[in-house]
Amino acid sequence: LNQTSFYAESGGQIGDTGIFQNKSSKFDIIDTQKQPSDAFEHYGRLVSGSLKVGNKIEAKINQQSRKKIMNNHSATHLLHEALRQILGDKVQQKGSLVDTDKLRLDFSHDELVSRAELDKVEAIVNTQILGNSKVRTEDTDIETAMKKGAMAIFGEKYGDSVRVLSMGDDNFSVELCGGTHVERLG
Repeated sequence: LNQTSFYAESGGQIGDTGIFQNKSSKFDIIDTQKQPSDAFEHYGRLVSGSLKVGNKIEAKINQQSRKKIMNNHSATHLLHEALRQILGDKVQQKGSLVDTDKLRLDFSHDELVSRAELDKVEAIVNTQILGNSKVRTEDTDIETAMKKGAMAIFGEKYGDSVRVLSMGDDNFSVELCGGTHVERLG
């Protein structure tokens, strides 16, 4: 393909799944990966027919899976900011995993997080979700993004143009992120 609508694994978010198909062929996509050359590779299994260069195909993302990933990815951003509010600005994200069934946020903190602190974090995240605010994205340059208060995560490399993701009441969370997200927090 010369382009794809499939999201390739990046920044902790898993790659999309789905199918490529035409009248005579079907290929199940089980993963999408971005290579150092910036090529997107779709991994899977040919179920029927054959695919050749020049074939016209329909590329269908598994929307049920994508929606679950988007929910978990947006929740990761909310969790990160809630942790910073309760535990302090010294909390820094060190990694994450965002898939269909769960999210995991790795972060630095010098002490054991207490049950009371976890309860406060959960309450903050739930309040943002219940507020159902619109998630906003903006493409801009890195300098403008930083002036808006966007948080760049753990030394990721950013190009000339960056995507700023703002979510929650009063821009609760503002981060640079190229992943997939919900349209509204509810």
